[in-house]
Amino acid sequence: MESTVTIRLAQSDDDVLRCFPVMAELRPHLDRDEFLPRVTRMREQNGFWMAFVEEGGEVRAVAGYRYLDLLFSGLTLYVDDLVTDPRHRSSGHGRALLRWLQDQARSKGCATLTLDSGVQRIDAHRFYFRERMHIHGYHFTLALDPPA
Repeated sequence: MESTVTIRLAQSDDDVLRCFPVMAELRPHLDRDEFLPRVTRMREQNGFWMAFVEEGGEVRAVAGYRYLDLLFSGLTLYVDDLVTDPRHRSSGHGRALLRWLQDQARSKGCATLTLDSGVQRIDAHRFYFRERMHIHGYHFTLALDPPA
């Protein structure tokens, strides 16, 4: 018997917390106790959404995203996070979630779907290239000292 695969929004606190172990694979610095308050704050402050792939009652892949209206690209679905449980990579979950995100973007009238990927994530880059994404620019970061 084959498990049913579904993609849905993490709308309840329980859904958000169920996504934590997979999200922590990509963001190991996150603290479980701070995860729900942080996601809630991000949702309220900048329209952050989280979607997940579920199979057999287990979370297999997670995406965090938001909609931005940018001068250089117009309305954009920006993917903050896209990660698949390492035990289930190459099972089609990442591809299904990326396609779901594309459908969400189109339904909102977005001109683009954009994401950043760490330079060390070579396997992820191979996946993005296979999905017909391309490198459009550099993302520069400057760590700031806290105010005195």
